[in-house]
Amino acid sequence: MKADELRGRFISYFERQGHLHLPSGPLVPRDDPTLMFTNAGMVQFKGIFTGEADRPGPSAVTSQKCLRVSGKHNDLEEVGRTARHHTFFEMLGNFSFGDYFKREAIEFAWEFVTGELGLEADRLWATVHYYDDDAFNLWLELTSIPETRIRRMGDKDNFWQMGDTGPCGPCSELHYDLRTDQDDRITDAQFEAAGEADAIIEFWNLVFMQFDRSPDGTDTPLPAPSIDTGAGLERIAALLQGVGTNYHTDLFLPLIEAAQDGLGLRYSLAPEDWEDGVAFRVLADHARAVAFLLADGVFPSNEKRGYVLRRILRRAVRHYWLLGRRDPLLHDLVGVVVDRMSHTFPELEARREHLLATTEAEEELFLSTIEGGMSEIDRAMPPGGSGTLAGDVVFKLKDTHGIPEDLTGLIARERGYDIDREGFDQALEAQRARSRSADADPVVAVVRLSAARGTVGPGWDKALDQTFVGYADLDVETDCQHWARDGVHTFLLERNPFYLESGGQVSDIGSVTGDGWAVDVTSVWSDDGRTVVAGPLAEGTPPDVEGVVRDSVFARVDPVRRETERNHTATHLLHAALRSRLGEHVFQAGSLVAPDRLRFDFSHRGPLTEQERADVEGEVTEGILSNPEIISSLRGYDEAIAAGAMALFGEKYGDVVRVVEIPGLSLELCGGTHTRTTGQVGSFRIVSETGVAAGIRRIEAVTGYGAYERELARHRLLTELTEQLRCHPDDLTARMGRLLEERDRLAHEVEGRRGAATARQIDILLAGAGANGARFVSGRLEIPAGTDLGTLADRLRGGLGSGAAILHIVYPENGRHAFMSVVSDDLIRHGLRAGDLVRVSSKATGSGGGGGARFAQGGVGDPALADEALGAARTWASERIPELSG
Repeated sequence: MKADELRGRFISYFERQGHLHLPSGPLVPRDDPTLMFTNAGMVQFKGIFTGEADRPGPSAVTSQKCLRVSGKHNDLEEVGRTARHHTFFEMLGNFSFGDYFKREAIEFAWEFVTGELGLEADRLWATVHYYDDDAFNLWLELTSIPETRIRRMGDKDNFWQMGDTGPCGPCSELHYDLRTDQDDRITDAQFEAAGEADAIIEFWNLVFMQFDRSPDGTDTPLPAPSIDTGAGLERIAALLQGVGTNYHTDLFLPLIEAAQDGLGLRYSLAPEDWEDGVAFRVLADHARAVAFLLADGVFPSNEKRGYVLRRILRRAVRHYWLLGRRDPLLHDLVGVVVDRMSHTFPELEARREHLLATTEAEEELFLSTIEGGMSEIDRAMPPGGSGTLAGDVVFKLKDTHGIPEDLTGLIARERGYDIDREGFDQALEAQRARSRSADADPVVAVVRLSAARGTVGPGWDKALDQTFVGYADLDVETDCQHWARDGVHTFLLERNPFYLESGGQVSDIGSVTGDGWAVDVTSVWSDDGRTVVAGPLAEGTPPDVEGVVRDSVFARVDPVRRETERNHTATHLLHAALRSRLGEHVFQAGSLVAPDRLRFDFSHRGPLTEQERADVEGEVTEGILSNPEIISSLRGYDEAIAAGAMALFGEKYGDVVRVVEIPGLSLELCGGTHTRTTGQVGSFRIVSETGVAAGIRRIEAVTGYGAYERELARHRLLTELTEQLRCHPDDLTARMGRLLEERDRLAHEVEGRRGAATARQIDILLAGAGANGARFVSGRLEIPAGTDLGTLADRLRGGLGSGAAILHIVYPENGRHAFMSVVSDDLIRHGLRAGDLVRVSSKATGSGGGGGARFAQGGVGDPALADEALGAARTWASERIPELSG
């Protein structure tokens, strides 16, 4: 049975049992900081199990995309080496949200496995948690499994939890016995050993979801006992196809075949050749992980999820590089993943171009540095040695050559070394501290400082309910709680117009005034989910404040600060225009929305052409001039996504979200403030477009008054140029062209005269050295700055015939000095090299240099020793070739 048919049968069976078929959740869990990636089918239902979210129905069935490369479930190092470990895999799951429990779950599993799939009942084993008598008895009652094939196991094997915290419970697993000599009379230890040897395969896990585990390890009963089934698609496919390993199923073989074609090597299916095929299996597995991570919005970077993607990709590159491939290969395998799996996961086809282009670019980036990195590894950890690789070397491999520390660790283990992880962590943290200091943005720094101050605020009265009114009102009269200390006045406003920095938009500033006094609001932060504003006294004398008191005040947002609205609306128009002009692979990767400018980071390979930049700017301008009204609404998250709303990667969203729509142009989830119509943006101009990371571009732009002032400055510059050149603006380009031509003509003429003068000096030096036999030429040569020494060396060698030359080069224009040497081919064959002559001369003046056999150059330490250094070179040369002594 093919994997596609297996997946379809599973979903169809549970639909017939009344389960709602739901799509796979994303690989990046929504609004769950406890997990880096979705590692099980139940992740998208965590809130339902805990009672925090409404259930879509009493029960559901899914085929969930999963990734296990971090945290509690991390199989990365086993990938390719064992028969069944993967980074990316699919987990078939049926779920009960308080609808049914152990009895029905066991009945469904047994009927599907033995009936729908036809697996032999007498080869099935069940395991239960050691205290779960109910599950033990139900397997005996509802199935034909004898008591000898039902094993009680401990927490390690039969208690499931999604992470260190969250829903959890005892579980019961189904195993399939592949042994030819089946014997039920084995010990628990023998049973576990057979599992580790892939002789008895666990393929179906029934989790009896009963508890919610807190950070201190306490298990609290869930609102309703539920069921979470996890059945590995890859493992079941291997059992049904009788191939003994997941990698030899129809899910992986097409990828392995593509790897064979790309490497020009053969992959053997024979068990005895298993160790020789590790690289092929790693490539097949990692191609799937890379494709699905990119399709779900993860982008290669050096931080968090992006770093996980990058290290998976580079691990694959390292494997094919060791097999002799020096050109990108993984992107071809990613293309095979798209071809074979997009019918089930359409997001793959929708982002095909992005998947292939990003993978290939990352491969090229790593391939450009891996040669040096592997050479560094060979020097630090020679094969056959032992010891511990220093942490700073591990960091250098990562920072300079792009080799992740876990890949260095893998190579170290292969060669019998350890790595100093503590030293690496220290070097990494030091680099991060330097980066934070260098990259601090003044606007963002203020916000971070403000947010940090929120940890020392007063104990606010929880009875005060706060409402954000800043979408519509910048000036409000409101009740508040007021607190002061050390000249700083802090307010919790009941009706709050101040926007708190989020989604790239900076916080508002403004004022709070009372009867005869005013406070400048300079800081905004969050305290227990409510926005707090604070600042120094601006005028008057407020009432004495001891502790927290209630007040009635007038709060006003600085309207100049709210120029952020123009720039925020412009980012939505820019995002839409980039996707329209460049492709659907473009996604927002970061932003800053300030009053005077906007900064927008987005996924794209390579700089924009002048035409692309003009097209994007023009499309944003069209959106502004069409002047549609901007519509904001609250919707359910799933409803908004189904309607096509863009959710920004890395942002956390609740079940109800704010949707900002520019009709016909843009639909995004956004909590920021915007203009009422696009026309209020005024105008839009791109200031710069640069690269900030591999595959990430950055546009900086201005709108409104900022765009006007920029155009005014450009006009002033144009006026100044035309006045200086005494021409009409329409003739400026032609006038500049003529001036540049004249400059080039004069430069060529000057260069010719300088070249002639230099040639005369060379001729004089050559004439002074005689013309019979091999000759040694040395002396001082004054040349203009910028002279090509390579061309000069060719002229010198051409006039030299048989011989060698070492010259003290002087640049009168800037006072610089250098040594230059050439050697004829016949003397090179006798062991004389230009690099050696330069080395001797430079060393004599306290400097250094070197080069090839024919031509070399080096520094001059003390120019006063130059003549002595030339003599040292002559002596050194004549000792090796006596003919040169004359």
